[in-house]
Amino acid sequence: MLLLALGSAWINGGVTAPDLQGKVVVLDVFTVDCYNCQNVVPTLRTLYSKDRARGLRVIGIHAPETPAERSRPYVEQSLKRQGIVWPVVIDNDFALWHAYNVQAWPTQLFFDRHGKLRKVIVGDSQDEEVRAEVESLLNS
Repeated sequence: MLLLALGSAWINGGVTAPDLQGKVVVLDVFTVDCYNCQNVVPTLRTLYSKDRARGLRVIGIHAPETPAERSRPYVEQSLKRQGIVWPVVIDNDFALWHAYNVQAWPTQLFFDRHGKLRKVIVGDSQDEEVRAEVESLLNS
């Protein structure tokens, strides 16, 4: 189940439950200065642009690791530099991190068109698995 209502500070526009009805959703839990998190961005950027029309939504959950990453202007600059244009919710209090039982950066959570969690991928360098899961969910 998607629990984005726990987040209220959005960058690149917000997301509501009706926005996600009938959509395949990838939640990317990350922090902007994490090297491994940055390795995931090119694949997510490609999927976001290529498969949005097919019903894919990518949403970032920014859970900071360092004090600098708690600053909204710092995060906004970092997102722009990395080319992250999808909605990102700031999770400075780790409410979403804990709600989804995240253990590490980066973590991607994959939800089907009915809002059911189908897969969790932890770590980077799993681009083929990420692409395959998105394709499978979009085709089901």
